[in-house]
Amino acid sequence: MTRQLLLDAAMERFVARGYAATTIDEIASAAGTTRVTFYAYFPSKSEVIKALIAERLEDELIQLRSPQGSSLGGLADAVAAGTREQLGAWIRQAMARWPGVRPIVMIARAAQAVDPDLTHIVDAWTDETIEDVSAGLDKADRFDADSRRLRGALAVGQLDYLFQRWADGFWGVEQDRMCELVTESWFQMLGE
Repeated sequence: MTRQLLLDAAMERFVARGYAATTIDEIASAAGTTRVTFYAYFPSKSEVIKALIAERLEDELIQLRSPQGSSLGGLADAVAAGTREQLGAWIRQAMARWPGVRPIVMIARAAQAVDPDLTHIVDAWTDETIEDVSAGLDKADRFDADSRRLRGALAVGQLDYLFQRWADGFWGVEQDRMCELVTESWFQMLGE
């Protein structure tokens, strides 16, 4: 129970003030406990981020990459199909999950700037997604083998940039239109 309160308080404080500006005392106070109690559960702020990633983000990202029980299938399947419909469906699914994922991703990226030990964790998400795209292109045997990973990096980089900065109406584009444009871009880069 206390551990959960500390995670909830850390999440709230990181969103409100940012990772670097949030102190351990603030997290403990917001959880209704003390610094000593915080250290009984977490040896550092970076361990709180690791716990938030492991407990709140990983499941969302796994579901996004390869949803259990979904007729849509995962990213590699959508890329292997190579149709506008499959790519667009995956992009719309990613967009629907983004509001729940965004706060932790943004906090983790900010934390990585302060705590370089977190870099490998944050970069792993992107690398795994690039590998899914590459695996889909391998499965379809589409494009030269030496270009598949680069195509994956370009597609995922585009999506990552948009997701980090986009909100409905930002850049004068609503969500449905943004999904259409990203789908078209991905289809040109990855599709049949």
